[in-house]
Amino acid sequence: MGEYSEALSSLEKALEIQQKTLPSNHPSLATSYNNIGLVYNNMEEYSKALSIYEKALEIFQNTLPLDHPLLATSYNNIGMMYKNMEQYSKALSIYEKAVEICQKSLPSNHPDLATSYNNIGSVYNSMGEYSKALSIYEKVLEIWENSLPSNHPRLAASYHNIGLVYDNIGEYSKAFSYYEKAVEIWEKTLPSNHPHLATSYWCMGSVHENMNDYAKALSYLERALDILQRALPPTHSNIKDVKENIEIVKRKL
Repeated sequence: MGEYSEALSSLEKALEIQQKTLPSNHPSLATSYNNIGLVYNNMEEYSKALSIYEKALEIFQNTLPLDHPLLATSYNNIGMMYKNMEQYSKALSIYEKAVEICQKSLPSNHPDLATSYNNIGSVYNSMGEYSKALSIYEKVLEIWENSLPSNHPRLAASYHNIGLVYDNIGEYSKAFSYYEKAVEIWEKTLPSNHPHLATSYWCMGSVHENMNDYAKALSYLERALDILQRALPPTHSNIKDVKENIEIVKRKL
């Protein structure tokens, strides 16, 4: 958490200087707000992040064309905060604004358009509307498979998301198969302590737990915990959740 506090302090000092030297609606101020919002998001202080991201959006709305990609990015950032705070209908409404902009400004097979669809899929998944989520995630995968290299991290994210939906509807072998595809790409393209890898191992552990294969479940969960402890502050909720999951599995062995 200390690293985040230091980052926040540096970014806020830089913002203070910019506020004294730039017009109040200068796009560089919006970029600084976005950077500060990202730190608050990583600290899981979502309402603070939301407030900061909204300041960035306001500047972009006043200075950029209505179909500018940076506006879509701002909507995606705000949508993510609402999703993290479990305000799903608000998240959906904001994410749809991002999609609307991307549809006007990008080709139908553009990877960034697929990213906006992907965000909507994640909200449907969180809302338990799994058939809608799966349909969107498959559309995203099709765009990314046709426009990105076969080992691109976005493809891994897509496989992982489809795995999540199958996991949620109890189709565990299908879920595991998609998680494996994601891990295969992430192991080749990401640092060994990247949280994405931890998330996949965690999900693979949960699948094995649901299939009553507790020894394999424990192995994957311990790998997830090892990465999270190297990658995140010790107070992060994911570390606590995986530790609890490990204790549950140990009792089932």
